[in-house]
Amino acid sequence: MSGGWWCAGVRWPGQVPELGWSRRGDRRVSVLAYGAGLGFRALGERHCVGARGNVCPLGAVVPGRSTGGRCAECARLDRAHSVAADTMADDPRTYRVYLAWFGPGMVKVGITGEERGAARLREQGAVVFSWLGRGPLMAARRTEEVLRAALHVPDRIPYARKRAVRGRLPGREERAAEVVELYGRAAALEGRGWPESLERLPLEVVDQVALFGLDRAPAPVRSVRELVDGGVVAGRLVAAAGPDLHLAVDGVGVVVLDTRLITGWDLAAVPAEALPAKTAADGAVSAGAAPAGAASAGAASAGAASAVAESDVRVPLIDIGGGGVQGGLF
Repeated sequence: MSGGWWCAGVRWPGQVPELGWSRRGDRRVSVLAYGAGLGFRALGERHCVGARGNVCPLGAVVPGRSTGGRCAECARLDRAHSVAADTMADDPRTYRVYLAWFGPGMVKVGITGEERGAARLREQGAVVFSWLGRGPLMAARRTEEVLRAALHVPDRIPYARKRAVRGRLPGREERAAEVVELYGRAAALEGRGWPESLERLPLEVVDQVALFGLDRAPAPVRSVRELVDGGVVAGRLVAAAGPDLHLAVDGVGVVVLDTRLITGWDLAAVPAEALPAKTAADGAVSAGAAPAGAASAGAASAGAASAVAESDVRVPLIDIGGGGVQGGLF
């Protein structure tokens, strides 16, 4: 490994997305802004990101198409300590149950720690959501089970389905309608399987289209399938939802970069002159994706890295929703 910066993916601690970075224990954050240029070059091989903040003891190489970015052992350890594993029955924290809508016919139920607020909904790319209830972890889990069994509401929706409809969402009222209808059906279950220790919260529909920038950006046409050694991704950030960054690329259109695919790679910044500077905002990532100085760690091993065009993609792409593969680097 070259010892460069590793991206930890997109985070949504507030109303704007951030990219997390790590290098030998040093951690930084890059705040993103719509309209700013963003670009990087991948170097070497992709390595396991470890588990629960710990480095992978094997330094294992992982497949480029893996959205988890972990080897089998680290993935097992990471899940074993997650809320989803149901191994923390005595967790004293308060949890919230939510209903989230991602597109027509795609509404799910889920839970999140109350102290996290709506961060989990932003991380999932939920276009519309409403809280349903609050209470202990096991009561929240029981509510998920009740809604799955009684109302056939899933607790997971494949991410490819979310991405495929994001560019053609209906109007605001129609976006809210399914959440409102499901909330009413769920509330009717009180006294019929609804856990007594779960407090029902009032209906309050939150629409995140403007937050994600989806109301101003063109519909995406392709998405990055995987990164490769020497592969370049550079463009202008026009929207972001969940782990996805929507980049406007000249001659291609809007390309979706799932940031779960870039974890575990050493990334070097694309030269500043190679990216559109006129729209960069203060505090945004404009010259390259990595923090200041991130390019230096891997620049020598990047080979003859000439400047790319002001926007460029040289990694394999796939058509959104169609599954067609664009072969090779270009």
